[in-house]
Amino acid sequence: MRLPVFILILLALSFSNAKAEQLEVCNSCEYKNIKTAIKSAAAGDTVVIKKGTYREFNLQITKPLTIIGEDHPVIDGEDRGEIITIESDNVTIDGLKIINVGTSYTTDYAAVRVVKSENFLIQNLQLEKLFFGIYLEKAKKGKVINNTILGDAVEEYSSGNGIQLWYCEDIEVTGNKIQKVRDGIYLEFSDDILIEDNLSKDNLRYGLHFMFSNNDSYENNIFENNGAGVAVMFSKFITMKGNIFRKNWGPASFGLLLKEINDSEISNNNFEENTVGINIEGSNRINYNNNDFRNNGWAVKVRGACYSNIFTKNNFFNNSFDISYNSKLNDNSFDRNYWSSYTGYDLNKDGLGDVPYRPVKLFSYIVNRTPETIILLRSLFIDIIDFSEKVSPVFTPDNLMDQNPLLKPVSHDIN
Repeated sequence: MRLPVFILILLALSFSNAKAEQLEVCNSCEYKNIKTAIKSAAAGDTVVIKKGTYREFNLQITKPLTIIGEDHPVIDGEDRGEIITIESDNVTIDGLKIINVGTSYTTDYAAVRVVKSENFLIQNLQLEKLFFGIYLEKAKKGKVINNTILGDAVEEYSSGNGIQLWYCEDIEVTGNKIQKVRDGIYLEFSDDILIEDNLSKDNLRYGLHFMFSNNDSYENNIFENNGAGVAVMFSKFITMKGNIFRKNWGPASFGLLLKEINDSEISNNNFEENTVGINIEGSNRINYNNNDFRNNGWAVKVRGACYSNIFTKNNFFNNSFDISYNSKLNDNSFDRNYWSSYTGYDLNKDGLGDVPYRPVKLFSYIVNRTPETIILLRSLFIDIIDFSEKVSPVFTPDNLMDQNPLLKPVSHDIN
């Protein structure tokens, strides 16, 4: 009975001492193509792909591997389908250029897909001419770092997303540059996600899009010139900090859309030159503090069913309209914000205006109901009716005011 046990121990020791090997892929190497090298590699090995162009697709990785490209070798999928699919824990993909991902109206082909895997690292990839870029599906404890994703999307219905997370947990998405896809980064049913230091611009729909995702954080990102900057929908416990929302222009565009979200934090962000800085609907218990709103059409648009939101120590600089409201104030509050259009005074020199500021203008109320009247903006007639409404509110919420407007802008940490 002891002999088989002894043999098993020897086998275990021999496996534990096995050294990971390096397999090289190039025209003059033992392995001429990537698929053969992956198939021949043992778990834990490294596949090094030399500079060149490899016309391959449907590369399946089902064991722990490290795949490294030297000088960004090109994998050309020739529009035939998905390029790399990972279905194993502990896989690293580094330094590849992948082009010509297949397009399908029934299958979401991706340059790299991770399925039900943990502890993966996808970094330093260059993805071009793609449908979906990096698609994470029921994956967790992984990192997507410093990738460049450049699509050529024209219509939303025929394009995919740059980085997509579906039913994922504990993922870090950092330092990526994403352009010209449908949504730059898309999260659906994904929790405990960190999205940091990314640039998402020129995308058809959203720079970043949340649906049914909780306990996530996005910080120090730039969302520029997208169909709209960021949409956070049907989610809770989201931290939004230190981001730049810039030049998201269009008839229905905005820097940030909040719809049915609760218990979140929006701080130290910069909203600049957007049609609407923040569009809020059905969102509750959110703290807005230390944000800058500069040169937007509307800085903040508040629609119905919003409760217990607090706006404090924000700077409102030269927006056409600071606040727009189409319902009751409810228990939302505005206190100690800086308003560049405030014309009050401070006799006791405590830094607070002695006269409350009413940020909602009658003209914004009119424009909400009849958009064509926007052509009257900055006319003397509009100034007169706005002044009349400020003195004696009839149409705008008379209790919507900042009781303690700041005389000087708040100095805070903004990118």
